[in-house]
Amino acid sequence: MSLQEFIDSNISHYASLRRDLHQHPEIGFEETRTSDIVANLLESWGYEVNRGMAKTGVVGTLRVGDSDRVLGLRADMDALPMQENSGKAWESAIAGKFHGCGHDGHTATLLFAAEWLAKTRRFNGTLHVIFQPAEELLYGGKVMLDDGVFRHFPCDAIFALHNMPGLKQGSFNFRKGAMLSSSDTLQIDVTGVGGHGAIPEKTIDSAVVACYIVTALQTIVSRNITPFQPAVVTVGSIQSGSVANIINASATLKLSVRTLDPQVRTQVLRRISEIAVSQAQSFGAKAEVHHVHGSPVLLNDSEMTDFAISVARELFDESLIDTHAAPAMASEDFAFMLEANPKGAYFFVGAGEGCSVHNPGYDFNDEIMKPAVAFWATLTERFLK
Repeated sequence: MSLQEFIDSNISHYASLRRDLHQHPEIGFEETRTSDIVANLLESWGYEVNRGMAKTGVVGTLRVGDSDRVLGLRADMDALPMQENSGKAWESAIAGKFHGCGHDGHTATLLFAAEWLAKTRRFNGTLHVIFQPAEELLYGGKVMLDDGVFRHFPCDAIFALHNMPGLKQGSFNFRKGAMLSSSDTLQIDVTGVGGHGAIPEKTIDSAVVACYIVTALQTIVSRNITPFQPAVVTVGSIQSGSVANIINASATLKLSVRTLDPQVRTQVLRRISEIAVSQAQSFGAKAEVHHVHGSPVLLNDSEMTDFAISVARELFDESLIDTHAAPAMASEDFAFMLEANPKGAYFFVGAGEGCSVHNPGYDFNDEIMKPAVAFWATLTERFLK
């Protein structure tokens, strides 16, 4: 049986599996049912299965022949903590949880390819299929690294894909270097002196201080960063008090920061701290900046990106291949894995027209499993020739 015949004869089965995962979404570090399904299938096909990294992570290993070459393919498994409104027959059965980013499809796609590779074994070397939890939290990949995923399962190269609505269905979209932004979440706590709203002279108004900090932060991108490097500093939340006649002693700001260059990231984070502290001091107040969490810029290796492009060209028409896809200010914690193991690449598979990811009406396009499975299978067979 050819690869295409295998895909055509099994697509209905894997679409049903994907829809089952969709109906039973699990958010970060809670993917117990999903990881049970993944582990059981991998074991039934002859993979050595390791479980427990990052709580619910699964790594399946298939060794064929005598080569010492090793490849890693990664899929994310977690859902989002949001309500679905797609109207599909397989809509989420769990209120407030929803596969709104297509990780159900990513998991099903890699399993689909893993079955083909186990049954045909047309390669020489070691394949690790890595099923990662908690990507939406932007640190599930880091926890897998901390738990030793590359110490126990070293890889010569690693790859990951993501579906992308709005890009031509079945297209493969690659980019060398920075493809997705870093993402940092910060909290700034401002402490002033509270008091009665009628006696402001006896207070240091934390709300006013917070507002001045927000205004000053806007100068980072406009005046500290070159216009040739993108950066975003968003203050998404300001909290201070709840009534009109009290001047509050404290205020809290919550920030999201994104860049496409590691040095720019360092500069922006440094300037946020300098501006917040100095602005507060100018009012006689105090500001403390807390780095809640962050993920690095996703940087694709040039050589491995070229290799992935060559595989796509072997399989698909040039009209379905974009070798210079535009970078995005979205973030992905596969960046942690590429930071630890730089030989690798991340790319988009176009999902065609439809709701964007993280939209209540979104649903994964099952049709794109066909080219994606062909790509994973062929990439593995070419890399482990």
